[in-house]
Amino acid sequence: MKKQSSRALPVILMAIFLDLICNGIIVPIVPQLLANPNSPYYLLPSYVPISYGYVILGLLIAVYPIAMFFASPIMGEYSDFVGRRKIMTLSLFGSAVSLGLFALGIYTRSLSMLFVARIIGGIMGGNLSVAQAAIADITPPKLRASRFGLIGAAYGVGFIVGPVVGGVLADPNIISWFNASTPFLLAALISLINAGLVFGLMGETRASTESFIITWHKAITDIFHAYGMKKVRMIFVSNFLFQSGLTLFATFFSVFLISGFNFNQTEIGYYIGFVGIWAIVSQGVLLRILSRHFDEFLLLRIFLLLGSGAMFAFYIPNHIVGLLIVGALFALTNGVNMALLPSIVSRRSSASVQGEILGINASVQALAQTTPPILAGFMAAEISPSAPVYIAGGVIGLGWIIFMMFVKKEVE
Repeated sequence: MKKQSSRALPVILMAIFLDLICNGIIVPIVPQLLANPNSPYYLLPSYVPISYGYVILGLLIAVYPIAMFFASPIMGEYSDFVGRRKIMTLSLFGSAVSLGLFALGIYTRSLSMLFVARIIGGIMGGNLSVAQAAIADITPPKLRASRFGLIGAAYGVGFIVGPVVGGVLADPNIISWFNASTPFLLAALISLINAGLVFGLMGETRASTESFIITWHKAITDIFHAYGMKKVRMIFVSNFLFQSGLTLFATFFSVFLISGFNFNQTEIGYYIGFVGIWAIVSQGVLLRILSRHFDEFLLLRIFLLLGSGAMFAFYIPNHIVGLLIVGALFALTNGVNMALLPSIVSRRSSASVQGEILGINASVQALAQTTPPILAGFMAAEISPSAPVYIAGGVIGLGWIIFMMFVKKEVE
């Protein structure tokens, strides 16, 4: 098992990295389809108000986490019984199908196909929680914060490479046949390769011969189950608010860059790639240093507040230099939070239910990501495209207040 574990870790991290490249590739493109009438890839007729595009964009983004909300806990618990490798392989293959359909939807200008592709992607999007469970399988509790930080570093690298590649591949000025579909086709190919790597190279970290019956309403019961877990209940609440705020921010941040700074898809890709560099510094360097001297509890008390403030700071800059500085602060603070919240849940749970508990955590996160995109669409339509960014800071600030008031330091 030790040999399998040592082989599994780099494969898991590579799988996460490649999967997040695929997610990053699409980030600069989707807002151009529905929120930028000046883009050649804009799908709506000229007579449709841009506010309608904002609402449709919010709905298109929301269907992914809604599907993921129901699928993630099933995948997480099912992986406890049949093994992580099989579930990760299935999920990555399904992601490839979803990305291919999305490319076809852009090519045929079919909004309905885009929605179908996003729903399939959400169903198959539970691979991150399974990967987290696999890492928890092979990691002693005291090392989980730093190992989960490696997941965050892979996340950061994926969001350096992915958006840049996505922006470039959609630019016909570079190569004439590049268009909005090209990034999705590459992402589909990467997902297929990723599924093959996991199936062929990943050592199994956990397997069981016990029977398992799928409960399709498990996601809903898991939310009640999460609330009944006294040791981690308020951490789930804080994580829910953090993820809600982060989703509000992420959903319309590209639109914020389009409306406030007139960015095109290539410029958005470069900027998000820049932010990804600081996410690597945060989770691959800063968190590893801090975790040697401070525990997760203290760090979250500090960094949830700093993460909230960093979002409000986007109100300040009116030129690119200030935007770069604020983007770095945002990544440094919230990168730490993204790694520590699942880690502290994992550490406060028994080893036998890591897949289940992290699947529940993924359900909480997915639930937190369901309504914010819809609300963000209406906020952008009724107030301004920048409104979701600033309101996100307040939501994360509320998560910090909950953590400060109700999460107590665990006596070891």
